[in-house]
Amino acid sequence: MSGRGPSDWSAGFRADYQAVFVEPWSPYVGAITLVLVISALMVSGLFWGVFGGLKLWGDWFNQLLGLDALMGTRHELESPLMHRISLMDITLVLGAFAAALMSRQFIVNRPPAVEYLWGSLGGSLMGLGATLAGGCTVGGFFVPTLHASPAGMVMWLGLVIGAVVGLKALMWAMEHVRWGMRAPPVLQVPRRLLALYPWLGLAMIAAILFWAHAWYRSEDERIVSRAVIILAGFAIGFIMHRSRFCVARAIREPFMTGEADMTKAVILALALGIPLASVIFQAGLVDPYIGIPPRFWLGSLAGGVLFGIGMVFAGGCGTGSLWRMGEGHLKLWLAVFFFAWSGSTASAILNGLGWTASVINLDLIEESPIGYQTYFPDLLGGWFGTYLAAALFLLIWYVLVRYNEATERFTLF
Repeated sequence: MSGRGPSDWSAGFRADYQAVFVEPWSPYVGAITLVLVISALMVSGLFWGVFGGLKLWGDWFNQLLGLDALMGTRHELESPLMHRISLMDITLVLGAFAAALMSRQFIVNRPPAVEYLWGSLGGSLMGLGATLAGGCTVGGFFVPTLHASPAGMVMWLGLVIGAVVGLKALMWAMEHVRWGMRAPPVLQVPRRLLALYPWLGLAMIAAILFWAHAWYRSEDERIVSRAVIILAGFAIGFIMHRSRFCVARAIREPFMTGEADMTKAVILALALGIPLASVIFQAGLVDPYIGIPPRFWLGSLAGGVLFGIGMVFAGGCGTGSLWRMGEGHLKLWLAVFFFAWSGSTASAILNGLGWTASVINLDLIEESPIGYQTYFPDLLGGWFGTYLAAALFLLIWYVLVRYNEATERFTLF
């Protein structure tokens, strides 16, 4: 028998590392692992969110400028590290950053100057759209759909309309706006630093585990619950970067190129997630209404249209922008800033006008002037009709994208 030397073992480890941390994951692997993390959150009595955290960041900025007093919204703000959704957003960025380091893909990406304009405009529209819809592509579409609410499906329709309008508007702008089109030189990462990237990524994973463990051992129950969020947010960011998972791309790509792998991955995520979520709801582990905004149907539709236009100009939705921040895209840093600021400002103004002010009605359902909470099992008298409605929605979406893949019937360019 011939023995294997140390180089054979190290070659095997390098191949495994390459497969897991360097080679891109299939979007379908991303969909499956993402559903598992979201389900773990739900079992813990929590749910995935994005916009609430970004809005808090915008609230802090408005308070720094003194605009909160002007808008009549001055109050004590929660710490970004203790606010549940904000903490999830922060750790999502860190998860994507760690993944980018371990794959040696982190680089400060400087786009042409005009892209900063599109990022600012897109982020502002996403903030307004998320305010109207009660969430971004996560909190307004994906999670409500997962929670068996037609509000998510209505926002999906708004996102599709907005993506078409946004793509046509962006193409017109690219043809007529000639300012700031030249890209700056690509920044080169020194080889010595690049060699350290995987070790820095591993160190970040160790730091996250230590942080979560320390908080889990706390005597404060609130801090203990945040330990789960640290791990979940980090895992979501890591998964999304490795698989390039992006709901904005799932909505946008069929109209741009006809390619629909990401679209089918999102459909798969919902096809797996909806029945899993239904089991969790029926077991009483989490209240489904906590993930359903009171925006059906007007807020969901109008917000979806504005958000869809914004995400095309920004180059990403809420989560897509966050994980791209983690890999160094400066345009997305700016887009997230304006998303947060616009969301905070729009929330204050629209709430002051009474448009988004919510109350609990006699049926214990939250409602506002632009919509109310909807839950299919209550509307359809149980889960059988709910499964049929969800299956019909996903089937129609799948058939449309498969038809477009073959014919490019809906492809705009």
